[in-house]
Amino acid sequence: MRKDFNEVVQKIAVSDIRQFDNEVSQIPGMVKLTLGEPDFNTPEHVKQAAIKAINDDQSHYTPNPGIPALRQAAATYYNEKFDWHYEAKNVVTTVGATEGIAAALQAILNPDDVVIVPTPIFPIYIPDTFLSHGKVVFIDTSADGFILTPEKLAATMAEYPNANFKAIVLNYPNNPTGVTYNHEELAGLAKVIQKEQLWVVSDEVYAELSYSEPHESLANFIPDQVIVINGLSKSHAMTGWRVGFILAPDAVIDQVVKTHQYMVTAPTTFVQFAALEALTNGKEDSQVMAKEYIERRDYLIDALKPLGFEMARPDGAFYLFAKIPANCPQNSWTFVRELAQTQKLALIPGISFGLGGEGYVRISYAASMDNLHKAVERLSAYVQSYQ
Repeated sequence: MRKDFNEVVQKIAVSDIRQFDNEVSQIPGMVKLTLGEPDFNTPEHVKQAAIKAINDDQSHYTPNPGIPALRQAAATYYNEKFDWHYEAKNVVTTVGATEGIAAALQAILNPDDVVIVPTPIFPIYIPDTFLSHGKVVFIDTSADGFILTPEKLAATMAEYPNANFKAIVLNYPNNPTGVTYNHEELAGLAKVIQKEQLWVVSDEVYAELSYSEPHESLANFIPDQVIVINGLSKSHAMTGWRVGFILAPDAVIDQVVKTHQYMVTAPTTFVQFAALEALTNGKEDSQVMAKEYIERRDYLIDALKPLGFEMARPDGAFYLFAKIPANCPQNSWTFVRELAQTQKLALIPGISFGLGGEGYVRISYAASMDNLHKAVERLSAYVQSYQ
């Protein structure tokens, strides 16, 4: 059999997060706090809109960027939520935020262009950069409370004077840490990014799950350089519907429409009508979930600290990024595998999220309180076995 496949594809691997989740899913009685998926159901009014669309025979191709009403609804929705200033023409409807990330990077990268990736971070941006024939420079943020500082960004770029820096990826509220950026932190980054003329691929899919302060975006500071990625997976518990959005300046959209078209043509038609309903009549749907996430977060923080876990207090998303107690295995893969095998509790190793992640575990609290209570009991038993 021939093996002369795409060299870039051969060098990347299937996500180890997914591989580990598949592995532990085969174990009966396993409590999984692994994947970033809300445990809530899609709101009823959204489901009914999809059913109506099917019954109305909304089963034909739509325009590549999505139905005009949905693009307008997305612009209106996010403008009202976050004080942005996009028009319908600045929106492309994508097959989840995942496709949006790939389409955006493919649209802006030339071979050997460099993308800056602060870590720990969800790893999707790295293979997507490689698949667009770009390169990656990592910045470990663990010493700064998992926040990228303007000083560290400028210093990192100065270390590579011959690199063709093209873009920076930001994901906040962050997966895996739950940390987000405030106004002052964003203002400082914006100055460096503007000076260096970087594109920003800003993954803000957890924006509506911001807890201490309202979410703010770099699009409020340097809109001509920012490509916002968002979607309904987290805000409206619609992970399986696969609907996301790119919001960006006209020049970016002109290119993204092409990369998007040749990947997927257009998102599923009846799903677009469900998304239209979510954005039009579901503006507060996320707040019901956010309230419960805060309760779960606070419960876990209070329960895990006595066990020796340390963590930055998450201000968004639904993850804790917890430093493994000193008496336990510090190799995060060893920790999670032993925990799964001995206590039937599955977490994700911190090393899966890059530099600064080793010695940590990611705990998703997008799970019922019953499962979180079980998780604390099992985690306590495991930690105590090393005392």
